[in-house]
Amino acid sequence: MNEAMDTIVAAATPPGTGGVGIVRISGPAAEHIACRMLGSLPEPRMATHRVFRGADGSELDSGIVLYFPGPASFTGETVIELHGHGGPVVISLLVNAAIALGARPAEPGEFTKRAFLNEKIDLAQAEAVADLIGSGTEQAARAALRSLSGVFSSAIEQTAEQLTQLRMQVEAAIDFPEEEIDFLADEDLQAGIARCAQTFAKLLSQTRNGRVLRDGYRVVIVGKPNAGKSSLMNRLSGEDTAIVTEIAGTTRDILREQISIDGLAVELVDTAGLRENPDRIEAEGMRRARAAITSADAVLWIQDATEAAASDIGEDIGAGVSVTIVRNKIDLTEECAGVDADDDTVIRLSAKTGDGIDALRTRLRELAGYKDLGEGAFTARRRHVEALNRAAVHFESGRRALEERHAGEILAEELRLAHQALGEITGATSSDDLLGQIFSEFCIGK
Repeated sequence: MNEAMDTIVAAATPPGTGGVGIVRISGPAAEHIACRMLGSLPEPRMATHRVFRGADGSELDSGIVLYFPGPASFTGETVIELHGHGGPVVISLLVNAAIALGARPAEPGEFTKRAFLNEKIDLAQAEAVADLIGSGTEQAARAALRSLSGVFSSAIEQTAEQLTQLRMQVEAAIDFPEEEIDFLADEDLQAGIARCAQTFAKLLSQTRNGRVLRDGYRVVIVGKPNAGKSSLMNRLSGEDTAIVTEIAGTTRDILREQISIDGLAVELVDTAGLRENPDRIEAEGMRRARAAITSADAVLWIQDATEAAASDIGEDIGAGVSVTIVRNKIDLTEECAGVDADDDTVIRLSAKTGDGIDALRTRLRELAGYKDLGEGAFTARRRHVEALNRAAVHFESGRRALEERHAGEILAEELRLAHQALGEITGATSSDDLLGQIFSEFCIGK
């Protein structure tokens, strides 16, 4: 049997014990399996109480069944949902009964993948399903729901439509040279290029914001022992996550804490102090600290305000990582809290009293480039940002070719490539390898 025609089954609720457990069946044999397990098909889209039976007719459980005839279902196929009791043994019995009657276990994300393949949703909406499930903040959940409803896809499609209109104008002029259209003098074309440039700028900003909203922002706290790294982590998180003592080198391992700054999900990473001649345990902690720095979105380099400023800050930090110098313990030096007047990458604060913490929170929001867009927000992934960047680069290359060399043919080709890059976001142009990678990240049963 062709894999696309297989009937699949999986638990749609997470493993463990609960009041209700759901088993989902989708495919051409779903009705046959339901008749065997339920005795007959219930009314479509009507919650109906039934006894659930195994392939041998034995009673396995009882509960609510929902019947969604295809193509009017999530997957576009006939779907049966069995809502029984949420014990792992009961769920296993129901799944095994469906398998005995002709279904096969679903692969991770296969239900959503079928919804995409059956054109019920596009690829960006499919990814939004997983983003909604994995949302770390209320804002991220709301934004993922907007992506699932098609807000992000609509923005991409509108941009693609603008590119299509430009391509039609340019390629028509190329195909009919006897018209002697002067590209640079064509006001409609120039106006279209200007509008498209504005659209790309706005969409890139929104998509980057959506990527931060989905993935969060990883901030690694580093510095010498006893500079106040753990105290700062506790102050930002509002929890006594890290042990704080006057003894240098208290933190020997990596500590992580998830916090929210006005809707921005931030992962704080506290690390072992960096110093010369560490003992064996400290040396391992320092190795882990340096490894954490390499994957950071931003680094907070903590300095003791009672000591001279360090001059070797950049040695352990790679290129492209934003660094903010935090002068801690100003309660002992009577310095003014907040951003340094001469250098906005330096913030003076007291982790002990909390003075200057708001300035640091603002700094982190600015570094992340995050803005609360309210009802206009949607989630996006790193691959979306990369594809949109490529589309914008192709568009800009074509625009320059037109202005500098009057090269309409190059503009047409760059617009085509930009259009193709946009198609990767919604799945209009996606390889099987990409689809496999995306849906493999989903949970089984979704």
